[in-house]
Amino acid sequence: MEIHFLVYRATAATEARKAGVRQGILAATRELVAAGGFGMVQVSDVARRAGVATGTIYRYFPSKPFLFAEVFRRASQREVDELQTIADRKDAASARLRDTIRVFTTRAARARRLAYALIAEPVDPLIESERLRFRSAYDRIFRQILRDGVEAGEFVAIDIPVAAACVVGALAESLVGPLAPDAHLSDRELEELIGNVTAFCLRATTGRKDP
Repeated sequence: MEIHFLVYRATAATEARKAGVRQGILAATRELVAAGGFGMVQVSDVARRAGVATGTIYRYFPSKPFLFAEVFRRASQREVDELQTIADRKDAASARLRDTIRVFTTRAARARRLAYALIAEPVDPLIESERLRFRSAYDRIFRQILRDGVEAGEFVAIDIPVAAACVVGALAESLVGPLAPDAHLSDRELEELIGNVTAFCLRATTGRKDP
């Protein structure tokens, strides 16, 4: 019994150490992506920032695209979770639509380089497949809000799948230029952009000039 107990403790400690190393690699990669985008990150840079040997990276991730895809997945899931929390509220659908749009765009404005990497940076097909998957997740969130709004009479009778796709497209496309690495929008200009995108989406769904 005692021998088995000691073996278990050693295995648990080893697994905890491995989990810590893996988390450190992911955190280092995310920081580098947030600073310069996926295209500027080399595995050697990740290893140096994480404090491990370059070969160690490949013991946890089979290739750089797999590492990047995991970073993309985690960063995107955080954004989806933020919006889903708003979508699940019980208040007016129009308020939820307004807040999801403002939260999405405001968070993107606060982390411009990372947001551009997630939304529009040319990436490996493995990462692009993650981008499409999360775009579908955003689509489901807006379908939920729009369906609630139509049923409550807050929104006009719209084709919900089409309208949700339009909202997602409006958010992504309106941010591509302003978030691009060579763009230099001021905080005031970004705030105006956020207001304009919000107003556009609300007018399109409520059918009112001043939603």
